[in-house]
Amino acid sequence: MANQRFLDTMARLPAGVVLVTARAGEEFRGLTASSLVSVSAEPPLVLVSLERESATRAAVLETKAFNISVLTKSQEFIADRFAGRAPAIDPHWRTLPHRLGRNGIPLLDGCAAWLECDLMQTHLAGDHDVCVGEVKQAEMGSGDPLILWDRSFWTLH
Repeated sequence: MANQRFLDTMARLPAGVVLVTARAGEEFRGLTASSLVSVSAEPPLVLVSLERESATRAAVLETKAFNISVLTKSQEFIADRFAGRAPAIDPHWRTLPHRLGRNGIPLLDGCAAWLECDLMQTHLAGDHDVCVGEVKQAEMGSGDPLILWDRSFWTLH
């Protein structure tokens, strides 16, 4: 099967858009993902797929922790920025509105929800790693969800 045909087909699957964050020493890492999946209620587990070459993945593996900020429609620019499609105007997060979770990893302000996770398992999967995290903190926010469908951002309204 041609890789482009696979990518085009998978683009037709709507998915929520999240910011996965991690800490590397005193610096923060982040990337946009559309692969967040609830795995288990007891214990509460989620999985996210991270590009093998990403600095965020490296930080997650090193610290065994990551956070998820579920983005809203008003945060489309942030999704583009952390997907590498918009300029990284603030590489040190000085002007990016956020707070630190209990684990010292950023949670973006103004999101639909937040999760703080301990890394439980990592599985090699092609050019990505599937990272399974145990949710240690979960918090609901507000706002219309940011949804990726057919390589464009949408919301439910």
